[in-house]
Amino acid sequence: MKVNVQTPNFVADGKLINFIEKKLSKLEQFYDRIIYADVFLKVQKTSDKENKNVEILLSIPGDDLIVKKEAKSFEEGTDECVHALQRQLKKRKQKQRAFS
Repeated sequence: MKVNVQTPNFVADGKLINFIEKKLSKLEQFYDRIIYADVFLKVQKTSDKENKNVEILLSIPGDDLIVKKEAKSFEEGTDECVHALQRQLKKRKQKQRAFS
């Protein structure tokens, strides 16, 4: 799976990008036909502590899955997004099994 990380208005360090790629690669255990993942990391200009936005668009045959989360850190937001995507991929696989 190809992972594209986009960070408008700041530069992400290598550790953060490696962390995201490692987390997303685990999704292939749940669904083996993932084409690519687009990850958007944004910092909101608010006084809130939870000002980090993580948005992941997962491209799979027939559909795209999109998850957006706000968190205190990009790592925490990525974790939440990956958990949500795992649930969606499991549901999709169950539906496919029901139809085949």
